[in-house]
Amino acid sequence: MTFNEANTVRDFVRDLVASNDIQFIPGNSLPRRTDDVLLEGEAVAALARLNPEIAADRRLADEVIYQLRAIILSARGSPHPVVANEEFAAWLTGQKSMPFGPNGEHTTVRLIDFENGADPSANQWTVSTEVTYGIGRLERRFDFVLWCNGFPLVVGEVKSPVRPAYSWIDAAAQISEDYEVNVPAFFVPTVLSFATEGKDFRYGSVGMPVALWGPWRDESAPASAELATVREAVDGVLNPGAVLEFLRYFTVFATDKNHRKIKIIARFQQFQATNLIVERVLHGRVKQGLIWHFQGSGKSLLMVFTALKLRATAGLTNPTVLIVVDRIDLDTQITATFNASDVPNLVSTDSRKELQELLRVGARKVIITTVHKFGEAPGVLDARDNIILMVDEAHRSQEGDFGRKMRAALPNAFLFGLTGTPINRRDRNTFLWFGSDSDDGGYLSRYTFSDSIRDGATLPLHFEPRLSEIHLDEDAINAAFAELADRHELTESDKITLSRRAASIETLIKTDSRIGKIAADIAEHFRAKVEPQGLKAQVVVYDKPTCVAYKKELDKLLGPDASTVVMSRDARDPQEWREKYTPDRDQLERITARFNDPADPLKILIVTAKLLTGFDAPILYAQYLDKPLRQHNLLQAITRTNRVYPPHKTHGLIVDYLGIFDDVAKAIAFDDKSVQQVISNIAVLRAQLEPAIEAALAFFPGVDRTVGGYEGLIQAQTAITDDEAKDAFAAAYSVVAQLWETLSPDSILRDHEDDYRWLTSVYESVRPTDVTGRLVWHALGAKTLELINEHVTVEVPRTDLDIIVLDATIIEDLMTGRRTDVDPVEVEKWITARIAKHVGNPVFVELGKRLNALREKYAHAQQASLEFLKELFQLARDTVAAEKAAAEIPREEQGKAALTDLFESLKGDDTPIIVENVVNEVDNIVRTVRFAGWQDTRDGRRLVQQALRKTLYVKFKIRDNDVFERALAYIREYY
Repeated sequence: MTFNEANTVRDFVRDLVASNDIQFIPGNSLPRRTDDVLLEGEAVAALARLNPEIAADRRLADEVIYQLRAIILSARGSPHPVVANEEFAAWLTGQKSMPFGPNGEHTTVRLIDFENGADPSANQWTVSTEVTYGIGRLERRFDFVLWCNGFPLVVGEVKSPVRPAYSWIDAAAQISEDYEVNVPAFFVPTVLSFATEGKDFRYGSVGMPVALWGPWRDESAPASAELATVREAVDGVLNPGAVLEFLRYFTVFATDKNHRKIKIIARFQQFQATNLIVERVLHGRVKQGLIWHFQGSGKSLLMVFTALKLRATAGLTNPTVLIVVDRIDLDTQITATFNASDVPNLVSTDSRKELQELLRVGARKVIITTVHKFGEAPGVLDARDNIILMVDEAHRSQEGDFGRKMRAALPNAFLFGLTGTPINRRDRNTFLWFGSDSDDGGYLSRYTFSDSIRDGATLPLHFEPRLSEIHLDEDAINAAFAELADRHELTESDKITLSRRAASIETLIKTDSRIGKIAADIAEHFRAKVEPQGLKAQVVVYDKPTCVAYKKELDKLLGPDASTVVMSRDARDPQEWREKYTPDRDQLERITARFNDPADPLKILIVTAKLLTGFDAPILYAQYLDKPLRQHNLLQAITRTNRVYPPHKTHGLIVDYLGIFDDVAKAIAFDDKSVQQVISNIAVLRAQLEPAIEAALAFFPGVDRTVGGYEGLIQAQTAITDDEAKDAFAAAYSVVAQLWETLSPDSILRDHEDDYRWLTSVYESVRPTDVTGRLVWHALGAKTLELINEHVTVEVPRTDLDIIVLDATIIEDLMTGRRTDVDPVEVEKWITARIAKHVGNPVFVELGKRLNALREKYAHAQQASLEFLKELFQLARDTVAAEKAAAEIPREEQGKAALTDLFESLKGDDTPIIVENVVNEVDNIVRTVRFAGWQDTRDGRRLVQQALRKTLYVKFKIRDNDVFERALAYIREYY
């Protein structure tokens, strides 16, 4: 028996679809001519079945069919018929009417029964294979067509699973680049198309580039492969209910930046998350949920699809949907997404007054607003329970007093928090106010970084360390500083103040000589690696003055048209900055449009805070990072580069001048168990609040807290006059403040708000401030920085460091703790213990000196941990080699011993490795494939590398490239 395209994948998909009580009719047996798009007999029957007026007069069906034929004909000769597809979709979804009522009144024309859509008997469903369509030479044959009431809603193309030359990409390209171009009329009624070769399954919509076709995955199902993957996708996408859901709720037609109509269909994570939200609202028991979908994976569109379905769901009686953001730039981005998607009944609020009025009158709309507009809400604005809030970037600003005001204004609303970055320990109380303890891991829906890369929703990130080294002439600085101190008769305290402020990392990063050399390196790198690809870049720097400094340097190197600065506006900014670099909303829109235009000469954006979030520019490829960022701020910044931009872009590139890779790893890694514990322990924190406030108030016996102004403040301050009392009060207040921050925006805080504000005011009034230190810095800070700048030398950024690829595998390893090479402490301990065994041996004495020197070097702020690890691994290798030499072990036994020590050093409680098995397997494989002189031939090196990679990566799941390179080095040396 042979396996081919027809009897494997095609028939497999056909039988799965037919198992849903759908009739199968071969393409050559369909009641149609080859130039017919519709099964008109079934279409007419559906019109009569679903429209009483047409049932009474079947001739009216011909008028509808005539209108539909005209739309189909309009697409002939126009590849990717998106405009005609949108018009036809309006008919399919019941948005069109005809004068079929009494006295010529217009009545809605129904082509499909959506109310019972999940029931195959409600509509006439047919599945066909080998369907031919076309006229003359332009005939094409489709592997698979799914019809509903005579309308071809799904077209599929399959390839053989047993021919390695074919993949789903070939099938998708055949639909997108052949069928849609040469026979576009057939795709006018379609909802979606799919492609599969029996191993993977992808779906897309008319006009969608193949690179954007997405998979379907059911996260509740176990991981599967080959035809099992296809089964999962067919069950999820090609069942009648899902196809009609895609048509009705999960498709939007938008206008791109070139004013072209495009069709967007939901990816599986958007489809599933929307349905989870709607299901939760319909059940009404749990009134909140947290959705984490990683940056760049379509969170704004998820809100669009959710808003559309919520507004159209009959059981919700025309709800109000609020999209709440925490910044104006996010408001702009999301409003643009909703506007481009033609979402009906949409309003973006311009003021607090407008928002309050909309809620007071119970407006049944989709309202986009910022959380700050709730700041002056006078209590309850709307007590309805069919209000649904979707809070974007649900981090700290959405959880404080503004968040509390929002919850008080809408006490019965549903509240869903959406975030694009994982919530880490420092931000974990996001789970308290958006997550539900009924949800696994605290999330209603979770779509991780590795998920998005795996599915092609976002691109991998590559890190290219180009670290600069700063050298200080300490003697010259000390001498100059002493002279400055003598001249101004500074006290020891003044000297300490100045030196602390001037010795910060900020001062070193912002030196003129360093900015000049980094800018030169950026210009060279951009010309060599970014510009030739037709892509663009972003430079992220320390602060606003540094933005301007980089602009001046880059202008000298690339010309003034190549870059611009984008900063937030501040009344304290110099007039020149306000005129050139702080655009208003309209100006910013023009700048981002220019940046997204590949033909525009604007190629580099210089920023410090603005455009690090809420900025989608697929053409952005390289981000030159020269600013220390932490936690989700860092992740939000670097993921500006991960957007898909076919066909040129394969990854986003972070050019790292400060060594932030370890911070990325820590920001991605987070602890689900601690998060879940936070959710369940909220009652404990609530119980602690009132006793903590009473303990702080106990410092003020007899003080009348209703007295305001200076009289009341004097009373309070008199109660804690001595330093000991102030310190004790400060400690008590600190407990209250921490509980308040953690619990906010819990409604329990309303009962204690007056006491908390009073305590806070008293605390601030007695808290000491460093006025003297500020005055000294104001007077002499500029001179201190000047003398430091004169004695700083900056070396050209390092270009010999490895590029780190942050792809799906490495992300997964970081999150699960399988990567052990990022922790230098254990490796350092191992080296120390080995050296200690050979006291007195001069070779090991030298190794000990090298270790101490390396520790001192690492302690310096400019020494990156990546470089430290590389040097530490080299020292480990030299230590092993010294031990083997001392023991005079035969050469190949030395190799086994070296490998044993290597894998022993990677072993830990969380990542157990059966070292003997790994070493023996590597040893056996290498002895099998190597030959005399293999190191000197290309084939020899290739054979050994392949054998080693297969052993480590496949058999033992050790996927760390550094481990591979170190093991290969040992083999090269000892075998």
